[in-house]
Amino acid sequence: MTGSEDSASAPAPGKKAAFVAVVGRPSVGKSTLVNQICGQKVAIVGASPQTTRNAIRGIVNRDEGQLVFVDTPGRHNSEKKLNKKLLEVSNRAVDESDLVLYVLDASRSPGSEELAVAELLAPLAPRTVAAVNKTDERGADCGRSLEFLRRELPALAADRCFPVSAKKNEGLEPLLSCLYSLAGEGEAFYGAEYYTDQEVDFRVAEIIREQAIKRLRQELPHALYVDVADTELRAGDGETPRLWVRAFIVVERESQKGMVVGKGGEMIKAIRLAAQKDLNRIFDWKVELDLRVKTGRDWRHSDAALRRLIER
Repeated sequence: MTGSEDSASAPAPGKKAAFVAVVGRPSVGKSTLVNQICGQKVAIVGASPQTTRNAIRGIVNRDEGQLVFVDTPGRHNSEKKLNKKLLEVSNRAVDESDLVLYVLDASRSPGSEELAVAELLAPLAPRTVAAVNKTDERGADCGRSLEFLRRELPALAADRCFPVSAKKNEGLEPLLSCLYSLAGEGEAFYGAEYYTDQEVDFRVAEIIREQAIKRLRQELPHALYVDVADTELRAGDGETPRLWVRAFIVVERESQKGMVVGKGGEMIKAIRLAAQKDLNRIFDWKVELDLRVKTGRDWRHSDAALRRLIER
């Protein structure tokens, strides 16, 4: 997964290197797209809007050079403190990246949130590429999305707009080729063995949160986060070490703990086993989770809690 950055060598002349901010409204498939482009599970996905809460970096290394995709939280119109923090994450990624990949959903009509994204990106059209995603879904209307781009982002060239299906891995090669063509020359930011720069604790927490989101009622995913309290690499059977992890699913109210635990502990057991299975595919170690539930009262309204959660 990762390795020493000291192993990275300077690229041959003509190699490309760029950071690409992936931007769009919630649930357009940004994380699925980043995972497909990188060929690895970099970002968690879920049906719940704004599953992504951090700037998640996925790294693509090709003969042409290196692109670092920065998956960002969906841009949602809300005055809630959590949403404002997520918008800050997205804005920072756009400001700090060389290119922008604007992802739209062909299966949904553009609305006020789409207009807000287009307004944000209008001054950035020279360094923006658009991907009209979910073209495989029933009721998808790619022409509607392309017309929206022509109308609201007239400075975005038509040959930089690509119909894609991240779910089916369709249309991604022309999109990547365009991004590489726009990237400037430079040294790679990471060694060729990297596909993400996420720390172990962060990846573990995200995988647990993904499995919790999949199994809990729609209103609960926004009210929880995962705190990895302790990790320890232990000797295992043979040559494969074991990564022992103690983690807590943190909810806002005592009444929510029972939803996470489930009858007879069935829910938290299902979350734990599914997360372990995913983590064992990601890491070279056998992962053992000690998963528990605790309350962090009204954490979504705490500046300190949000800063610790989102800016990690």
